[in-house]
Amino acid sequence: MRPSMSRGVAGHGRGAFRAQNNAGRGGRGGGAFRAQNNAGRGLGVRGRGRGGGRGGANGRGGMRGGNKAVIIPHRHEGVFIAKSKDDALVTKSMVPGDSVYNEKRITVQNEDGAKVEYRVWNPFRSKLGAAIQEGIDNIWIAPGARVLYLGAASGTSVSHVSDIVGPTGVVYAVEFSQRSGRDLVNMAKKRANVIPIIEDARHPSKYRMLVGMVDVIFSDVAQPDQV
Repeated sequence: MRPSMSRGVAGHGRGAFRAQNNAGRGGRGGGAFRAQNNAGRGLGVRGRGRGGGRGGANGRGGMRGGNKAVIIPHRHEGVFIAKSKDDALVTKSMVPGDSVYNEKRITVQNEDGAKVEYRVWNPFRSKLGAAIQEGIDNIWIAPGARVLYLGAASGTSVSHVSDIVGPTGVVYAVEFSQRSGRDLVNMAKKRANVIPIIEDARHPSKYRMLVGMVDVIFSDVAQPDQV
């Protein structure tokens, strides 16, 4: 791991990105931003009042009419918009048939007749999803990217990052809580591109030997002394 990847981990607030200019990714390096969980503006994605619960029937992202939905690419590669009565952000599922947090799944048929499943990304459950819906300029995460995700919790957002980076990418997901870590590990069992690490994200020296070179660091770690 490069020394620069170990610095500044403890100092970030929730929802901060850091992009590393590794693996020949050119202009993707540098920059940081905070993602506030205020959904409903910026992308024209409707249905703000739906899906604000904690899973179950009220936490499925506010999407109806999945069989009639039209999937179009979002400007962020690997993210899509399901156009229907209520538009929604979606990611192409790495594990068709599986829900991570009771999110709604949409199956569409391609022109060649093949069926593809997409998962609705609930911005009320994900800072990253909210940032995209708010119209953030760049998330730095794309197919094939290697991501270090600090503060992975039970894997809600991590699962969508897993969908985005796809089989050629990898997500190193670090979570300190044993309870959330169990859910994270169970989620990762079905996703070969997610490597769960149950450790304190504020102390990278404890897990640096488990993490390879990465392109992006996403930090969602609360600090007791943060402003």
